[in-house]
Amino acid sequence: MDDFEALAASAVPLTGGYGGETYAVSAAGEDAVLRLYARHPERAAVDVSLLRLGRGLLPVPRVLDAMPDPAGDGAPPYVLTERLPGVNLQTYLDTAGDKERQKVGEQLGELLVRLSGMPFLTFGEFVGRDLVIESFGAGGLTQWLDRYVEDLGLTRDQVESLYSVLDRAEDLADTGVDRICLVHSDFNPKNLLVDPDSADITGLVDWEFAHAGSPYTDLGNLLRFCADPVLGRAVLSVVRETGPDLGDRLEERGRGADLWALIDLAARRPANPVAIAAHALITRIADTGDLAGGRPDLDAVH
Repeated sequence: MDDFEALAASAVPLTGGYGGETYAVSAAGEDAVLRLYARHPERAAVDVSLLRLGRGLLPVPRVLDAMPDPAGDGAPPYVLTERLPGVNLQTYLDTAGDKERQKVGEQLGELLVRLSGMPFLTFGEFVGRDLVIESFGAGGLTQWLDRYVEDLGLTRDQVESLYSVLDRAEDLADTGVDRICLVHSDFNPKNLLVDPDSADITGLVDWEFAHAGSPYTDLGNLLRFCADPVLGRAVLSVVRETGPDLGDRLEERGRGADLWALIDLAARRPANPVAIAAHALITRIADTGDLAGGRPDLDAVH
């Protein structure tokens, strides 16, 4: 039995990322995470390069070993990383006090600032170990909605209302900052780790959707379902005061940039609870004709 087979034999499935492809293992006497890339083998090389790019700038795990190309025997590519300490941030926030949520929010804002400061020249998805960027070729937001509108199951009036919201979101995007940066694209508490004793962020994991894109995208993803004014205002304050100038109306711009992912996710209902929640939010946006869709104004103090 070779080293990889020994790791696979002791693997325990982890939640998050691609289902059935991420495992807790033990390697060289330390806890590690083994990710297989059976569904998207081309992504392994990209993830290795992104983790190495982020080392020292972001709380990403060390790459311990990797086989980013498929093996001749049919085994999928894999990446073995250290297992970072801490607990899931989503679980932690359920019982955290105001002081702790304030501290976490400030750190999340700092991470968003770091991401927005890692520049690229063009929008698109990463390809290969050199992180070559290829265009998504998706067109605008209205063309994106065209792809999914039937799967959303909305009424005609709701669809017309949603198209109007998207038109206004595109107008808002046209007045935003013309900056392209590293986007995690799944920047939310389920993909973040925190030390429960100190409230320090210890990890940002699951980079499979990362791309070069808008600095508003990760902000919108983080605030998508956020109803906590303590956390939300802390995030927005740090991004506004310490990061590159991203202009005004940060919360609204984030929500507009998040529409791409929100529509895609909502169209998958009833695949999982998050998709169901996304569909409920898209429905509220369509019903109200407003990008907030009934969500609280976390930026009201500004």
